[in-house]
Amino acid sequence: MKKRRNRVWGTKNRPRVSIYKSNRYLYVQLIDDLQGKTMISISSLKFKEGKTCTNAKSVEIAEKIGKIIGKEAKERGIEQVVFDRGSYPYHGRVKALAEGMRKQGLKF
Repeated sequence: MKKRRNRVWGTKNRPRVSIYKSNRYLYVQLIDDLQGKTMISISSLKFKEGKTCTNAKSVEIAEKIGKIIGKEAKERGIEQVVFDRGSYPYHGRVKALAEGMRKQGLKF
């Protein structure tokens, strides 16, 4: 995981999208590595069971999170991002998140 993070680097105009998956939730951040600051963050805690979905770790929730973070990034003038999936394989929730972000027009 550390080796991949050494190769992936974000700037203010092209921030790094960092993903963390716990057993229950999905956390996503847009990070400017030059300043060491998180620009935007969101998690699936927003979609806890019983409110708007039946399972907060579903693929549908991951796509919704991707759309929300893509929309917020576009509002801040961010067109391109660097996708940092960490050690997680590109399928399931990670893939759905990326597709949701692409649907909002982000390029990576």
